[in-house]
Amino acid sequence: MTIERFEDLRIWQDARVQANRIYDSFGPNAPSARDFGFKDQIQRCGVSVMNNIAEGFERRSDPDFARFLDIAKGSNGEVRSMLYLAEDRDYLPFQVANEMRNSSENLSRAIESLAKHLRI
Repeated sequence: MTIERFEDLRIWQDARVQANRIYDSFGPNAPSARDFGFKDQIQRCGVSVMNNIAEGFERRSDPDFARFLDIAKGSNGEVRSMLYLAEDRDYLPFQVANEMRNSSENLSRAIESLAKHLRI
């Protein structure tokens, strides 16, 4: 099956879900609402994951796409790291933070798998 649009990529779809979950979890009524630096940073890195997948795909070059996937994976690691801080600061309960970290790890594995395939 040939993917013709980044919107058809499962990793982009999962990254979009993750970004929206971050926005929902750290919205105006969340415990983190007044920690503007934290909220801004986790939202930016969440959006960076999906945007780097899209930008790399649109370059229409396997080496470029793989490089942008590496960047997306790095941003996804930052999301996961910040979820630990969210838990430590009581911005999220353990169960929610842990589930979001697990989803993020699954996304990282999928991003890495595609990047490896592009480098063959």
